[in-house]
Amino acid sequence: MSAQLVRFIGSLAELRQRPTLLREVLERSSPSDQSVRSATAMILDRVRRDGDDALKALAREFDGVEIESLEVTPRVRRRALEDLAAPLRASLERAATNIRTAHRAFIPVAVEIETEPGIVVGRRPDPLDIVGVYAPGGRGAYPSSVLMGVVPARVAGVGTVILCSPPGRNGAPSPVVLAAAELSGADRVFAVGGAGAIAAMAYGTTSIPSVRRIVGPGNAWVAEAKLQVQAGGTVAIDSPAGPSELLVVADAGADPTVVARELMAQAEHDPRASVLLVTDDEAFARRTVAAISVALPRAQRCGIIRSALLDRCAVLWAPTLHEAIAFASDYAPEHLLLAGLRAELLLSDVRNAGTVFVGETSSVAFGDYMTGANHVLPTGGAARSYSGLSTGDFMRWTTYQRVGRSAAAALATDVAELAESEELTAHAAAARAWGATQ
Repeated sequence: MSAQLVRFIGSLAELRQRPTLLREVLERSSPSDQSVRSATAMILDRVRRDGDDALKALAREFDGVEIESLEVTPRVRRRALEDLAAPLRASLERAATNIRTAHRAFIPVAVEIETEPGIVVGRRPDPLDIVGVYAPGGRGAYPSSVLMGVVPARVAGVGTVILCSPPGRNGAPSPVVLAAAELSGADRVFAVGGAGAIAAMAYGTTSIPSVRRIVGPGNAWVAEAKLQVQAGGTVAIDSPAGPSELLVVADAGADPTVVARELMAQAEHDPRASVLLVTDDEAFARRTVAAISVALPRAQRCGIIRSALLDRCAVLWAPTLHEAIAFASDYAPEHLLLAGLRAELLLSDVRNAGTVFVGETSSVAFGDYMTGANHVLPTGGAARSYSGLSTGDFMRWTTYQRVGRSAAAALATDVAELAESEELTAHAAAARAWGATQ
């Protein structure tokens, strides 16, 4: 049963003896195919050329709706929040409060240092003037993604925060998305989805202003559009993103039922979600697979979970937890869960993870919604270079320097020497002129 339930179950050494499979496991988020790249480029060109008209046409083609006004009025947003069921509103408010509290603590601070007497170098974080947040639609509404993008931007002091989300049959985004936008403090909301929304926020249209950075998750076309507008130098983005990922490192002291539950929870996101377990105990690995086989038939999204497990799941055992953590660093997962008796001890050895959950009670679901940490995270191995979304993503750094008269005279000769070595004689002359004033 285990061989049919997951893509691969076996030792880490066995996996390394199968280089093709190992490469697929490590490089699970392959580049978008040519059809996605071409279709996305065409949408970007249409929106850049035709603006609002292109966005309305795209809504007809992809969403099956006629839209008169792309912008959702403040009245409609307020009504969505007022009509929200009290328990759901309370949950959103609690999540927003925790996100706000955590991200206030993460605000970068200015630094100023005197490198030599009379030479002062400083670096100051300044909030961006306008940013765009994308909230997916399609299979469901994602108010949590609204909070994760808008709240940190507000905390960072961004001047204007706009939100784009696909329209439903009534021509507006989901009411719960609108409620989350109102609760989190978005300035403007637009009923625009897909690659067209990314193009609109990057290039600007009559209705939608261009922004400095675009953040938020989305489907393959949204992800590709973000990469293309970033590559064009038009706008910055958060990080490359793909299907959800979870890697669990566990020892035999963990509960296999809990680990199975966590793996299934991430697998239900998408048939292309990647979930892995690495342990130092083969018996524990097999007990976890058995726990999955028991729980899977009862899962509401059983089909999606089963597809992900068969296509992108590996259950591995390594000789030591040290080797398991080393594999996790190579894999660079979006989510890393440390489970078992030694979870806390392993944290200091972790590198290259979007976010780390320490201990079995630290369910990934808590981080997805409520702890205050951000769930917009790098996937596909991008955690080797990128970090999760935070207030720093909504700022740019201004570097400044002051050189006093005496310090200028003291710098003059050495700076001129370096400039002349690069044949930049005007630089040398500008420096030497201050030496003459000593």
